[in-house]
Amino acid sequence: MPEAPHAPSRALRPLIVVVAMVLVHATSAQGAQRHADATLAEAARASLAEAADRMLQGTREIGLFALSLVGIDYRYGGESPERGLDCSGLIRYVFQHVTGVTLPRTAQELSRIGKDIRAADLEPGDLVFFNTRRFAFSHVGIYLGNDRFIHAPSRGGEVGVASLGSAYWQKRYNGARRLVGVLPALMPSLIAHAEASVPADPVHAADDEPGDAVIEDQQP
Repeated sequence: MPEAPHAPSRALRPLIVVVAMVLVHATSAQGAQRHADATLAEAARASLAEAADRMLQGTREIGLFALSLVGIDYRYGGESPERGLDCSGLIRYVFQHVTGVTLPRTAQELSRIGKDIRAADLEPGDLVFFNTRRFAFSHVGIYLGNDRFIHAPSRGGEVGVASLGSAYWQKRYNGARRLVGVLPALMPSLIAHAEASVPADPVHAADDEPGDAVIEDQQP
């Protein structure tokens, strides 16, 4: 008759139990890690979706907040109302305050992000670009709607509203970019909530056209 398999010796039984416990623990740890990774990924997706929604709502307030800065003195390289603003400094300040996102510093850098928009499709909050220094995308403003945009024009000037329909700006128009959709990719992983400060009575600026003077931009 064939011999029956030998049962493990009593000396080996404790070792077998220990090995089995280690295997069970390793399997459990791997499962827990996979669950943690999945939970982290879900949280990241939810955070991004929430951020995108907040950015979309923020862009609706951009024009209104920008209007609260009408009358601020132009200053080359300026990044705050207290010290003055240049054209891209205005954009950077407004978006930082309303959305919490820090945008690139120069008009040319801003012209490389977001989505290219036709003039016929402009919406409030879009960025509009001009050639005012004999090279493209050397000046930038924020579209307000109704063919108007707000910008910081040049030395000796101040933040104000102008018309895209004027001959001066039509001749120098380079295009527009929409930042909705790109903002979440630019924002930090943890973004502080930024509230838009909207004036009770929005300031209405007159259309002071720059004539033939060269509009000065921030550092190229």
